[in-house]
Amino acid sequence: MAASRKRIELKRHVAELLRCRRCPRMKSTPVSGGAVVSDVMLIGQAPGPREPVLQRPFAHTAGKTLFRWFEEFCGMNEAAIRSTVYFAAVCRCFPGKSSGGTDRVPAPDEIRNCSCWMNDEIEILRPRLIIPVGRLAIMQFIDCARLEKVIGRKFRVERAGHRCDMIPLPHPSGASPWHKISPGRELLQKALLKVARHSAIIDLAQRSRQ
Repeated sequence: MAASRKRIELKRHVAELLRCRRCPRMKSTPVSGGAVVSDVMLIGQAPGPREPVLQRPFAHTAGKTLFRWFEEFCGMNEAAIRSTVYFAAVCRCFPGKSSGGTDRVPAPDEIRNCSCWMNDEIEILRPRLIIPVGRLAIMQFIDCARLEKVIGRKFRVERAGHRCDMIPLPHPSGASPWHKISPGRELLQKALLKVARHSAIIDLAQRSRQ
């Protein structure tokens, strides 16, 4: 698909996504990073309470950590990442809080309801690299019983009839110490080096500097 046609299709897709109201238990309307035509898709889990207010994904503490990782290893700051990478998520709305006060994990029916948006995005963009962030996002592509088994590795995955590379990352949430202690710290560094050395990221980094 030509770049101009991709852009038109993606703009139409995002407009439809923002109108979605399929999940009545969700506590916000959908959040989108915009119709960024890219060879790289970054897939989060679900927005937190701040993202719907600020109307962009990874807008709070976890986002600051995530963008620091990319700047340190890929040489791309937050503005460069947001302008060149397509942001998706397992669920696009804030699920609300659980009875324990943490962000509620989306229910299986909510994940199913939202899966068509990701499938359509993959069909439109046909990315060279997918970066799922967090166990829930990783599990949309491969089994992830333990992060130690998947972080630091590159996989070849297929979804929506398209095959591409996938390099998973742990969630940058401050609620989990996994990425701060061994072996998570070392596996995160290994994963980020793989991301930085991927040809799709190298191309984006070069484009962002032009």
